[in-house]
Amino acid sequence: MRVPIVRQILALFIIAMLAALVAVPGAAAEPKGKLVMFHAGSLTMPFETMEKEFEKRYPGVDLQREASGSQAAARKITDLKKPCDIMASADFKVIDKLLIPKHADWNIRFATNQLVLCYTDKSKYAAEVSAANWYEILQRKGVVWGHSDPNLDPCGYRALMVLQLAEKYYKKPGLYDRMLANRPQANIRPKSVELVSLLQTGNMDYAWEYLSVAVQHGLRYVVLPDEINLGNYKQDPFYSQAVVKVTGKKPGEYMEMRGESVTYGITLIKDAPNREAAIAFLKYMLDPKGGLKVLKDQGQPPFVPCRVPTESMKSLLPADLRGLVEVKD
Repeated sequence: MRVPIVRQILALFIIAMLAALVAVPGAAAEPKGKLVMFHAGSLTMPFETMEKEFEKRYPGVDLQREASGSQAAARKITDLKKPCDIMASADFKVIDKLLIPKHADWNIRFATNQLVLCYTDKSKYAAEVSAANWYEILQRKGVVWGHSDPNLDPCGYRALMVLQLAEKYYKKPGLYDRMLANRPQANIRPKSVELVSLLQTGNMDYAWEYLSVAVQHGLRYVVLPDEINLGNYKQDPFYSQAVVKVTGKKPGEYMEMRGESVTYGITLIKDAPNREAAIAFLKYMLDPKGGLKVLKDQGQPPFVPCRVPTESMKSLLPADLRGLVEVKD
């Protein structure tokens, strides 16, 4: 009689263990190891906060981030073949043009922004600059202003788009060229956040940044009309008049970037070394109570829910992410 009793006890023990595993989500497959993310410089501060929160949830994961211009981030994958799990771009079109279909299958649009002209109390004409005269001040002799490299960073080509649109909006032929004539090549830096330190030290008077970056760094800034700030999707038909050529996938090739409201994108790289941890991070980041709340708290409006343009793209998403995304172009 003892053998059946032992078997029953053993069976009950096994059932209890299985029930315990089911009752604790993720207990059987807790993500671990190094998680590598390349991302736009303008996402540095919110992702720093997300990194701390995510690693508290998953102490076995070490999230390692590299900030750069978005095109530079994409080329680390396409040209330098650097191992990477997640890539986040300040312009979703960088992912579409440089990573899909070879290096990524899908592209989630997760946040918006707008361009502002940043300055400090040390800037020349800080007491008088406004939305009505900023373009005149940028033409004044002795005023030092700059933007990021259009070939490396979306904020760079978007700054040029704002200048092109200003010429049309204010109906001042030649305004674009006159402003650029007062901006030497030395004032173009690899990514927009590098300009922040130049402003803070007084080595630059004005710089083009995203509104979120200005808020996060406590900079003063000029808010531009919706018709030129690239922050209102309703103005996309007007924005589309601005076109900037940037370097393409191969040396000697160029891509035309056309004006459109600022939209950020994020993707999972096809050969991600730590796919499990990457999906766990994306699930946290796309959660309105998780990463999207961090973005909102730091001055960057998220899309809630986040977006993909087609049902077919949504079907390619990992199952854990589909419920956090809607189909909306």
